[in-house]
Amino acid sequence: MPGDRLTNEDRQHIAAGLAEGLGFTEIGRRLGRPASTIMREVTRNGGPDDYGAQRAQEATKQRARRRRQAKSPPPPVGDSSHGRDPQAVHNLTESFATLLEQQGMPRMAARVLACLYVTDSGTLTAADLVQRLRVSPASISQTVAFLEQQGLLNRERVPGGRRERYVIDDELWVRSTLAALHMNDTLIAASQRAAEILGAATPAGARFGFSAEFLLLVNATLRQVMEQWQQNQADRNAGRKS
Repeated sequence: MPGDRLTNEDRQHIAAGLAEGLGFTEIGRRLGRPASTIMREVTRNGGPDDYGAQRAQEATKQRARRRRQAKSPPPPVGDSSHGRDPQAVHNLTESFATLLEQQGMPRMAARVLACLYVTDSGTLTAADLVQRLRVSPASISQTVAFLEQQGLLNRERVPGGRRERYVIDDELWVRSTLAALHMNDTLIAASQRAAEILGAATPAGARFGFSAEFLLLVNATLRQVMEQWQQNQADRNAGRKS
């Protein structure tokens, strides 16, 4: 087919056609290929006077090998501190990023957050992330802006320099839960208002009313969890001081 790659047999036919003095159009017609395909093949491999089927086949294989080598990713970057296996750390980072993605986080945001999360310091620069994730600086910049808006990381200026570093801490999911509480409060108010406008006894109004009732229950539970967490932290801090 015209879209398929040329085979060794095709190249033998091209060589035979050139030996007969046929033009690119006629050779292409016999092979069911565009004349432009035949012209590129011949021009790339010595021209009409020096085209060899076997030589062209080998040259094509070599070009394909070079392309594969250029595209093959470098070895994964993993943390080897504390005697850790870098490959195991890399695999953990990838699996955790996949989990975050499955929970609805954009893929690049999940990869950046996972990369930060597995570090002991919780801190990486843009250059660190580019090296570890093998992506462009622009991708990192856009993703960091998104994560910062979500309250999932902070920016800090590297002491004595102009570069920024990105930081997560132990309160990551606490802030995420607080953000969810605030969003639920907004949805509750909107749902209650919608139920009033549509009429609480109507199917559409009842749907909004049930949503508000459910979210009220969710938020009440989350607030209890937050209070318990704060108490646990206070107890832990008191134990360290004693």
